[in-house]
Amino acid sequence: MDASRAKQIYDSSQIIGVQLDGKSVWIEHVDIANSMATVQVGSNPLNTETVSVERLREE
Repeated sequence: MDASRAKQIYDSSQIIGVQLDGKSVWIEHVDIANSMATVQVGSNPLNTETVSVERLREE
C-alpha cells in the first residue's frame, strides 16, 4: 500500500479492512512524508506499532 491510500483509509467514514503480516489492524495515524503508519494490532488499544505503509495490505 502507498501512503496516500493509507491516508484515504484512515480518513474514510467506511470500515476498510487492513492487514499487517496477516493480522487485522486499525490505522491510527499516517505520516505521508515518511511513508509510515501507526496501527493498532487486534483489539487492544495499547498494542500499537509504527510500520512502513508498504507492509500494509488492504483486505
